[in-house]
Amino acid sequence: MLKEFIKKRQLKWSFTLLALAISLIVSIVFALAIGPTQISPNLVARILISKLVRIHNDWPAYFESIIIGVRLPRILLGALVGAALGIAGCSMQGLFRNPMASPYVIGIASSSAFGASLVIVLGLSTNWIAPSAFLFSVSCAFLVYSIAKVRGKVPIGTLLLAGIAISLFFSALVSFTQYVAGERELRQIVFWLMGGLWQSNWDKVIRVLPLIFLGSTGILFFSRDLNILLTGEEQAQNLGVRVDNVRKMVLVLASLITASSVATCGIIGFVGLIIPHMMRILVGPDHRILLPSSLLGGAIFLIWTDTLARKIIAPSELPVGIITAILGVPFFLFLLRSRKKQIGF
Repeated sequence: MLKEFIKKRQLKWSFTLLALAISLIVSIVFALAIGPTQISPNLVARILISKLVRIHNDWPAYFESIIIGVRLPRILLGALVGAALGIAGCSMQGLFRNPMASPYVIGIASSSAFGASLVIVLGLSTNWIAPSAFLFSVSCAFLVYSIAKVRGKVPIGTLLLAGIAISLFFSALVSFTQYVAGERELRQIVFWLMGGLWQSNWDKVIRVLPLIFLGSTGILFFSRDLNILLTGEEQAQNLGVRVDNVRKMVLVLASLITASSVATCGIIGFVGLIIPHMMRILVGPDHRILLPSSLLGGAIFLIWTDTLARKIIAPSELPVGIITAILGVPFFLFLLRSRKKQIGF
């Protein structure tokens, strides 16, 4: 009986991940077809396939330049950033046992933003943006952790409150960098803080891919530990989980992929809040399926929100961070209302 249950569950999980993976591929193809120059999804698929196998070429040469040179790196970068924010948010929610937790709540994103803004204001090379964002995000994660730690334990409520306070502190520092910045630097910071994929290129995709891949793989490694943590800290310790080590490692890994995303395309909020919650409704609370589902779901979500950002006021475009905020704030309020009902307010 138990073997049959496990087999059915594994079959369901495999089907879910396959469906999400196919949805991601379809989303990429259809998003590539949308733009000022309309190209049919069928032709887009043929152009992509032509890069793998030889097929008859009967399309204009500039179609290939548009798809491969302009649209594909943007959409792949959007998929990578969405995947990173989705799995980072899911790991934070599991770590804090709170569906309203995300990298933005405990200050990782705002500290990354300050690190990147500081590089812009100081006039340093853009190559320093990613290392600076990562350094500040990891420092922030451990600062919040050390502030919240009481007698060797880290109460979840205290951790979230400390994170919110530090997040507001770094947001103030970002405002300070905007105040002292020159006109050119100020414009760069403002557009960067809005979050957008308009400066996407293959170099950024290649640069961010290994960081997000390694960080996401590392988080997936802790899926069983996150499951046990859901039962409570003391119970997890009794079952042999080194709670302190797990929290530190997950914080570092979530900081790595969040900082990589922020340094690449600015602050894109609420992806790490919306997607894990939606996936939890779809696949349940088990992190062995929830984490990869959030990764794929985040990629799909950001591809389509960026496509909407490109089309909604075409030929101009909105920063995708504005779209995710418009969708995310009502969702956050809905979660807050649901939590109030659960605790009887």
